[in-house]
Amino acid sequence: MQSRRYFAAGLLLAAFSVRTWAQPGAPLGPAATVVLRAAHIFDGENMHQGWAVRVKGDRIEAAGPSASIDSSGARIVDLGPTTLMPGLVEGHSHVLLHAYSETVWNDQVAHEGLALRVARATNHLRATLMAGFTTIRDLGTEGAAYADVELKQAVNQGIIPGPRMLVSTRAIVASGTYGPKGFVLEWTVPQGAEEADGIDSLSRVVRDQIGRGADWIKLYGDYRWGPHPGSHPTFSLDEMKLAVETAKNAGVPVAVHTSTPEGMRRAILAGAETIEHGNEGTPEIFRLMADHHVALCPTLTAGGGRIGRGGEQPESPAMTRKRVTFKAALDAGVIILSGSDVGTFAHGDNARELEAMVDFGMSPVNALKAATSVAGQVLHMDIGRVKSGMLADLIAIEGDPTKDISAIRRVTFVMKGGTIYKQ
Repeated sequence: MQSRRYFAAGLLLAAFSVRTWAQPGAPLGPAATVVLRAAHIFDGENMHQGWAVRVKGDRIEAAGPSASIDSSGARIVDLGPTTLMPGLVEGHSHVLLHAYSETVWNDQVAHEGLALRVARATNHLRATLMAGFTTIRDLGTEGAAYADVELKQAVNQGIIPGPRMLVSTRAIVASGTYGPKGFVLEWTVPQGAEEADGIDSLSRVVRDQIGRGADWIKLYGDYRWGPHPGSHPTFSLDEMKLAVETAKNAGVPVAVHTSTPEGMRRAILAGAETIEHGNEGTPEIFRLMADHHVALCPTLTAGGGRIGRGGEQPESPAMTRKRVTFKAALDAGVIILSGSDVGTFAHGDNARELEAMVDFGMSPVNALKAATSVAGQVLHMDIGRVKSGMLADLIAIEGDPTKDISAIRRVTFVMKGGTIYKQ
């Protein structure tokens, strides 16, 4: 009798465990073959009606008019009057930070322990995936060492739900330029990024970060340092060229944080593939970017900045400046990769960047491309398109985002690698 009670209790515990794991954010499980149908399909370039998508394993096997898609032996998922589209890409993320309105950067890096930050990051990854962002490029752990590499492993092993991750580990800064700051000068304070200078140090640090799992190398090409206000260039052109050449030996691309015209110029000529922020870019610098096919990740909403609209608080001077420089980048034909610097504001609210790009003059279709097909090209990944052979990272949303970009906030379905995480 007692053993039966234990057996019954075990069944209840098992049922509870399954029910708990099946909460939102947990995968619903992959099917060998799935056919997805929706009223509209945005394929990363154009909108279609009457299409279907066949997914086999973790890849898209076919996409096109419903009559041409073989549904034999497949699980049919009818998504109704929604728009099916590629999963969105967040091009500039910091999953190990949380909103600065909660805790300022200095205190997060200097006073929040690694385990606490990783615990937060697991929630950040889930929120990002549930918001329809199936890939992120995480550009620096900000004092959390190589935790991004291991979070990526946890996602890939199915331990926690989250988007695909491209990681850059500690990021690289010139000595004496970064933080945390504000401590007595006699103290040697651990920095939010790894310091390196000159030929020997830079090449060693780039190689070391790649050896520890960096998919991208991130350099800080300028920063707020020295006796004068504002940002100033840090690495010389020769130093940047060395870092880029060293990374390219391993097939690893380089992203450069830079806002000043001189910092941007050095990054472009050194061979960087993306420039982050570019807040003070000039028409001449943006033409140079376009000529060298360097993409801009504009981070318009970094730090939680809101765009100004009638009846709301006036737009900040910094945001107004971004509005001008973003238009100059568009006019020059610069490749735009959607990236928000999320982590400076709440994870899961990534859609605000695409809304800002449209508000600043980009068409909704081009904003969507910046987070899908263009993003896939810039990041060298089989993502961002609904076509045969691409990874089966797909989302469904209520409404038509090619007409109303805010529709991307209404995510009803998320699939990553053929596994359904939200329906």
